[in-house]
Amino acid sequence: MNTRTYGQICGLARAMELVGERWAMLVVRDLILGPKRFADLQHGLPRIPASLLSARLNELENTGVVRRRVRSQLDAAVVYELTEYGGELEQIMLQLGLWGARSLGEPSPSDVFTLDAAILSLYTTFRPEAALGVHVNYELHYGDMIVYAMVDDGALKAAEGAHPDADIVIEPDLSVLLKLLTGEMTATEAIASGQVRIQGPMEHLDLFTELFQVPAAPAPAEGLVVR
Repeated sequence: MNTRTYGQICGLARAMELVGERWAMLVVRDLILGPKRFADLQHGLPRIPASLLSARLNELENTGVVRRRVRSQLDAAVVYELTEYGGELEQIMLQLGLWGARSLGEPSPSDVFTLDAAILSLYTTFRPEAALGVHVNYELHYGDMIVYAMVDDGALKAAEGAHPDADIVIEPDLSVLLKLLTGEMTATEAIASGQVRIQGPMEHLDLFTELFQVPAAPAPAEGLVVR
């Protein structure tokens, strides 16, 4: 018997067998935004050993989640990309990411915030219903890393780089950004603290906290006293 299976006739069990190994879901996460070379995946997952990344890619290929392709450009580089089956994980990943974001704590100095994580965090926390009729362009600076978010009547387009027509540029401290998204801190308080800087109207920062949100953290479970 294969010891890496759960031995259950269950779709969830099978899903965990496909993408539940350590690092597998983060490999999928980093392929959601498009094909990547092996070196690109290593850059986005700096703590994964090359041998383990290779093993995970092989496993994901064998199960039809990922495929490799030789690009037609001059460099003829080998890239990895999600198959149509693998691409169906996108909404599941976003929902799971939002669920996990509710339990994010204060980041430690050794924690990394990658470009893909920055872009996907916008899609994860975006509230289309709050963006109906809204047209606004955001540019966010995380140190040297810059991403933009275009909100257009309930739709979101986020990607790397500056936006030529940004309505506001936001330079947030990551710990404070999370507090803004959870409602633990208001936009006015964030500016007053000096941990968020903006170039543009304050009302666009207020609007940002309406368009992008993380639900409140779960309350700690209270133990029951058994008599």
